[in-house]
Amino acid sequence: MVDAIDERPRALIGLRRPNFRWDLLRRNAFLLLSGAVALLALGWALFPSVFASGDPLTGIPVQKFRSPSAQHWFGTDNLGRDLYTRMVHGAGLSLTATLSAVAIALIAGSILGLLSGAAGGVVDTVIMRFVDVLLSIPALLLALALVTALGFGTRNVAIAVGISLIANFARVMRSEVLRVRQSPFVEAAHASGVRWYTVLARHVLPNAYQPVLALAAVEFGMAVLSVSALSFLGYGAKPPTPEWGSLISEGRNFLATAWWMTTLPGLVIVAVVLSAQRLGRAAGRRGQA
Repeated sequence: MVDAIDERPRALIGLRRPNFRWDLLRRNAFLLLSGAVALLALGWALFPSVFASGDPLTGIPVQKFRSPSAQHWFGTDNLGRDLYTRMVHGAGLSLTATLSAVAIALIAGSILGLLSGAAGGVVDTVIMRFVDVLLSIPALLLALALVTALGFGTRNVAIAVGISLIANFARVMRSEVLRVRQSPFVEAAHASGVRWYTVLARHVLPNAYQPVLALAAVEFGMAVLSVSALSFLGYGAKPPTPEWGSLISEGRNFLATAWWMTTLPGLVIVAVVLSAQRLGRAAGRRGQA
């Protein structure tokens, strides 16, 4: 009777172990796939001629509206330009604007959150009310209003999207600073007479930045969407310079006859966004561990 009772849990463990291994393998496979997509997009941005040696601006009129094939992976557009080549060469502008926007939001938001959490009092109240105002406006709507005021161009798009994302970074940094301030080693540093800015630089900031960096990876995906949306609306680079959002905009008038002009660039953007968010969540869990 005792042996039967002892064997039952072992049998259950043996049955559950393959499922656990499959879940672990599936998660790692998705993570590896996300990393591969991110590296491919980065390769497109840094070395476009390696992945697509053709001219993204010049087309062959007799080859217009060619469907995807071995010769034209993403098909051709209404002017006979290879769509895959334009996607690869457009990655530089789109991802550069995205990285610039995330960098602006990361730096400005981290400074605001650090000052708010460290100073407290009136400074904390003023900064957090400003952050609340930013959070009350949808990010894309705020970016649209800012780029309308700043003017057209990829640089202005990056600035507008970066400002629209500041609030998220400020709140996360503030919460981490408040958490780290209560740690015994920070209190010991204050008690030993270390100056407040030294405590912030040597003790608070190094122990509070990891969740903010994980948030940057997640917000990178949202920034890709915002930059592409503004480019779709015509606020990005001037034609015929390729950008991911403008490529979708160019193909929307030919949905009935050339579906690939919008569908395939849209799928690329979705893949990059999902990969960035998957990598960001994985980095966040590792940072908490």
